[in-house]
Amino acid sequence: MPTAPTVRPRPRAALAMAPDAAAAVLGPESLAALGAVCDLTPPPVLDDFTTDRARATLADVELLVTGWGCPPLDAAVLDAAPRLRAVVHTAGTIRGHVTEACWERGIEVSSAAAANALPVAEYTVAMILLTGKRVLERARDLRATRRRDDWLRTAADVGNYGRTVGILSASLIGRRVIELLRPYDLRVLLHDPYVSDDEAAALGVRPVGLRELFERSDTVSVHTPLLPATTGLVSRELLTSMRPDSVFINTSRGAVVDQDALTDVLREDRIRAVLDVTDPDILPPGHPLWECENATITPHLAGSQGNEFRRLTDLAVGEAARWAGGDGFAHPVRRERLAFLA
Repeated sequence: MPTAPTVRPRPRAALAMAPDAAAAVLGPESLAALGAVCDLTPPPVLDDFTTDRARATLADVELLVTGWGCPPLDAAVLDAAPRLRAVVHTAGTIRGHVTEACWERGIEVSSAAAANALPVAEYTVAMILLTGKRVLERARDLRATRRRDDWLRTAADVGNYGRTVGILSASLIGRRVIELLRPYDLRVLLHDPYVSDDEAAALGVRPVGLRELFERSDTVSVHTPLLPATTGLVSRELLTSMRPDSVFINTSRGAVVDQDALTDVLREDRIRAVLDVTDPDILPPGHPLWECENATITPHLAGSQGNEFRRLTDLAVGEAARWAGGDGFAHPVRRERLAFLA
């Protein structure tokens, strides 16, 4: 007689994140999809691992589905969760809650960083194209003058044909930006000391030094994670080396940039900037950056929002299903890569 296929029991799972994050990210369809692949503890979600309910849940849980606001999974929490074997994160960085104790105990970790990279890359490409055509400035001028400019007298450096774009860091987001830029008539430079010449060629970009990236690019887009080694990486010297009227785009973290230097360069009207992040993220009302008309400042909106949250949960559900089926994660976070990740 043929052997009956082995049926794996569904893993016991729980949700651990801030309640408002759960309400925003995990809609009924996502919860139903998670419930189809694991034995999901019903809400409310865990946002405090010290309560009696949390301790009782942790005692049986094998898989934690985490999100923004998840408390740290330290040694004491893991002691209360002796069966925990995996974490699936419904957002990007895992630095806030996955501790060294998780790696020491061999817990597998997955992140939706790849899914969150896409909207940031889309925002970046949109801003590269809009600023190349000076759309934002020309729309502002039209509102002020109520009349069309002479399009036949448009400056020769306006437009996106043959424009040079410099990408700082081939991170997940940096690579998606490079991918999305391929259909356009742009030259793309890359600075990333961890990318070989052969890998850069495979990406379709030209590797250059950090100073050369800023000197040669019409647009510089920052995608390096904020690490001790990258804090203040974009210095006054680099900013002042940029071409007149070039564009500086930052969707990474504000602290990657010398913000005082950036403010000075913008106040001199030497370059333009699109900043989705600053330091702090919400600048004080009197900060001089607010007064720079050549700076477009958006409220850290490039990452997943609205219906884009569904992309995060779709990835997380897929990861939970793979892990429950014994196939392992498609988007694992590796301990040895933590020094290079946001």
